[in-house]
Amino acid sequence: MFEKPDAAGAEPEMRAPKDWVTILARYREPSTLRSFFEIAVTFGAFVLLWGVAWWAMGVSYWLTVAIALVNAAFLVRLFAIQHDCGHGSFFKSRFISDWLGRVLGVLTLTPYDVWRRAHAIHHSASGNLGRRGMGDIHTLTVAEYKAMTPGNQLKYKIYRSPLVLFGLGPAYTFYLENRLPFGFMTNTKFWLSAMATNAAILASLAIVFAIGGWAPLLLIFLPTTLLAATVGVWLFYVQHQFETTHWDTETDWQLHEAALYGSSYYVLPSVLQWAVANLGIHHVHHLNSRIPFYRLPEVLRDHDYFAEGNRMTIRQSLSSLRLRLWDEDSRRLLSFSQARALP
Repeated sequence: MFEKPDAAGAEPEMRAPKDWVTILARYREPSTLRSFFEIAVTFGAFVLLWGVAWWAMGVSYWLTVAIALVNAAFLVRLFAIQHDCGHGSFFKSRFISDWLGRVLGVLTLTPYDVWRRAHAIHHSASGNLGRRGMGDIHTLTVAEYKAMTPGNQLKYKIYRSPLVLFGLGPAYTFYLENRLPFGFMTNTKFWLSAMATNAAILASLAIVFAIGGWAPLLLIFLPTTLLAATVGVWLFYVQHQFETTHWDTETDWQLHEAALYGSSYYVLPSVLQWAVANLGIHHVHHLNSRIPFYRLPEVLRDHDYFAEGNRMTIRQSLSSLRLRLWDEDSRRLLSFSQARALP
């Protein structure tokens, strides 16, 4: 958990969240060479493993599925690059970033322009109790939950269960929900984004089917995309769902405080940190989303404040699964049992 600065400002590293934005601006400049290297390595490995998995169908279907599951790591990384394109942090050119993002959206099953807009809303409203519902894990306050009927409480419990969030949720989100521009149904631009992505996905799958039949779709496409989707939803969950996260009412909410105090630093082994393109350094990302993912570790290196704040290990992240209700009095995310014990 971050120690928050007092009114006097305290130590240099204990600055107010909004003051960090200017300091972190020096990390915003992307390297064109580095960005091309990252996309080449990630996309190249993704295509190579698809080819190896296809070859492995002649050896063992189990081997094929195993290779496809490994390839999910590279698909997650491609989504992270698409994510940076959406923030305009991967290339200096918005044109190049946007078109790379649209192409990657076919692989990640995510219409780029729709997602970019929804994600921008997430960044602008994260931690705001008055603006929940777009690009976040739905979270109720203790008071809201207790005021619900037993039937609606049961619905919320089902929604917040691991089986739904990480079992059914990823498949629903990436295979079904992403096919339509929900939240922007009256906007032609977002319909075009969704339909063009759908058409490109369908054409790609049709080519795969024409060449190899159902086998590569069932043994390669489905395992890779489903595992990548599950990892993506899990990452999004742990980035904001932890005991000391930050929520405020509309009148008290402040953008930079919510960004810093309401986002975690997910500490991962180096190989996993590479696979998720430093998405675990989420507190820094929310504070300044224009920093390319490959420069986020520089911030941790240069500023101990970020290296120590809101740290979450893999073991600690598993315990966050029981936390489902925000208590406005204690300013903690609580489990259902903890909420029941409140007076």
